[in-house]
Amino acid sequence: MKRGIVSAAVAYALWGLLPVYWKWLREVPAVEVLSHRILWSFLTLLAVILATARFGDLKRSAGDRRVLGTYTAAALLIGVNWLIYIWAVGAGFIVETSLGYFINPLLSVLLGVVFFRERLRPWQTLSIALAASGVLYLTLAYGALPWIALSLAVTFSLYGLVKKTAPLGSLEGLTLETGTLLLPAVAFLAYADVNGSGAFPGAGPMTCALLAGTGLVTMVPLLLFSSAARRIPLSLVGILQYIAPTLQFLIGVLVYREPFDLTKLVGFGIVWLALIIYAAESFIDHRAHFLPASQE
Repeated sequence: MKRGIVSAAVAYALWGLLPVYWKWLREVPAVEVLSHRILWSFLTLLAVILATARFGDLKRSAGDRRVLGTYTAAALLIGVNWLIYIWAVGAGFIVETSLGYFINPLLSVLLGVVFFRERLRPWQTLSIALAASGVLYLTLAYGALPWIALSLAVTFSLYGLVKKTAPLGSLEGLTLETGTLLLPAVAFLAYADVNGSGAFPGAGPMTCALLAGTGLVTMVPLLLFSSAARRIPLSLVGILQYIAPTLQFLIGVLVYREPFDLTKLVGFGIVWLALIIYAAESFIDHRAHFLPASQE
């Protein structure tokens, strides 16, 4: 279990540090960075699939129309999520992206109620209401919806909803998703190269290396997370997931000096209170249901 905790913590820490990586590529258009991420992620994941002799299973799954439809929907959602995130980081909205991933777990719970008829416990209802009030406060204070945060939360929550019914493992699933997006990504990169607007391969060795490395920065935390998810309880995974948006928030405020005034502090504070209540309630509920059985 200790190994699982370490793997999960490292995975979430790597996801939390991703803004630094995308900042290094801020001079490259977000759509081009996304296209490279899709291309190099697919190639990297495919290499792992081939090395572990799982290509036959992946090929059979890709031939199933229902499976392909599920992963096409997942691919579109994660593609939009990646694009918004990459653009937002480069444009100086790291703090708002962290808000999206703070909200995401609570939105996922709400989607479970809507689509799977899951029942909300009283403290979960309070958490969701508090988070909504925090977003409403920020909206009224600034006169506009925090659309980056909400877009990231909605797309990633819906992505999780689709993946909940998906039959493949995370490695095979992401390979199929990036494979689904591969043709438009390659077409865009070819177009950018032809009209001279592409950054690869003429932007210098550092930028080219970073673009090619997008496959690794996508795959490594995914593999660590997949390993951890099999070893530790989901309630613990749920608590550890806040490592990523916390690091994103700290990087935005402390490293890139994004503005964070009293108004934002109040709005974020309400959302953080909601998350504290949600995490504590989930942990207590998990112990109440599973600890007695484990002590028998």
